[in-house]
Amino acid sequence: MAEIREVSGASVFRRIGAHSHIRGLGLDEKGRARPVADGLVGQIEAREAAGIVVQMIREGRIAGRGILFVGPPGTGKTALAVAIARELGEDTPFVALSASEVYSSEISKTEVLMQALRKSIGVRIREKRLVYEGVVRELKIRRIKHPFNPYVLVPREARITLVTKDDELTLNVGEEITIQLMQMGIKRGDYVWIDAETGRVHRIGRVKGIEKARYYDIEATRYVDMPRGPVKKEKEIVHVLTLHDLDMYYAAQRTAISVLLGFAAEKEIPPEVRKDVDNQVKKWIDEKRAEIIPGVLFIDDAHMLDIEAFSFLARAMESDLAPIIILATNRGIARIRGTDIESPHGMPLDLLDRLLIIPTKPYSPDEIREIIKIRADEEEIVLSDEALEELVKIGSETSLRYAVQLLEPARIIASSEGRDTITVKDIEKARKLFIDLNNSVKYLREFEEKFLK
Repeated sequence: MAEIREVSGASVFRRIGAHSHIRGLGLDEKGRARPVADGLVGQIEAREAAGIVVQMIREGRIAGRGILFVGPPGTGKTALAVAIARELGEDTPFVALSASEVYSSEISKTEVLMQALRKSIGVRIREKRLVYEGVVRELKIRRIKHPFNPYVLVPREARITLVTKDDELTLNVGEEITIQLMQMGIKRGDYVWIDAETGRVHRIGRVKGIEKARYYDIEATRYVDMPRGPVKKEKEIVHVLTLHDLDMYYAAQRTAISVLLGFAAEKEIPPEVRKDVDNQVKKWIDEKRAEIIPGVLFIDDAHMLDIEAFSFLARAMESDLAPIIILATNRGIARIRGTDIESPHGMPLDLLDRLLIIPTKPYSPDEIREIIKIRADEEEIVLSDEALEELVKIGSETSLRYAVQLLEPARIIASSEGRDTITVKDIEKARKLFIDLNNSVKYLREFEEKFLK
């Protein structure tokens, strides 16, 4: 009798982010915030203000302004910035940056900020290209002996027949395209198109009903309908790049020439390169071949920036090619880095005048309860009612972040005892093993003499 063994499903690596549950701002048709929606809880006024910001962005009426979220730690400032980006759509570039990342030993802080700004501006490029598009009816690959090893055959060219409902065309393609066809595993029944200029091959899916093509009951490939029209035609290709992508492309060409001439490669992108890119993008826009997609640049812990960085951002907000700049800080009156001046949120007053300031407030116990429920569902953790209330109490007494951080340790403790549901006992043990800030301070005071100074 043949041996048959059942194989359990392969485990899939899954990393749950701190804001992976956020889908949007959770507003209704009139822009009013629902108490719990799209992964957000509470912060009604802040979410409605963010909704107005989204409307201003969509109407192109936010030029020269930035956004500043201010509030105590753990009140959802980063979550609101992520929600704004989600509301703006999938193609909207979103760049998250901590202010401490600006200070790099490799490049200047203004270069770091400039690159972040350019990464936050998308360019949707439309171009018409001559392509060969159809379903593969026949594919024959001709191989020749390797010039250095006659016992090895290498692909030289291919003969491919593409068909549609209305047309059929046979092509002889060179070595570069042949290698792509082999690497992608193109076979009869595959729906492909080949760029006539660059030779790039793209597979769209598979079409059933092609003679001699093999089909299987279980296939990962998407099935599509037989295409219509001629095989050889013009096709509109849409690319979404960022200004930084174009900067890097132009700079790479410039660097290659410099290295050939014996000059050292530049670590920063020269202003002349960015000027050339801007001129090219403006030319594409004038020709109706491209459009700008303003993205979101989110800088957390903005009080860590210094006076020079603030000055740079203030100037950047007035640029024609500027993204939506969102800052966040949890500081009150603080010293502006690089000066002896104290100012609200550690920022210069002239920059604060350019910002729409949105405050966030501490969560109530009911809101903490809903947030913990959402995080438990996102992390697939089962809480008993008593354990949930214990976490709400901990979140109210210490911080929401600490309460959420106890979820995973408590799950592991419950799992080690053969249970799927977390109880109060698991929460208490996790809290004993992983102390909060107040208990950490008590610990330091108790053993102060034993710590190094």
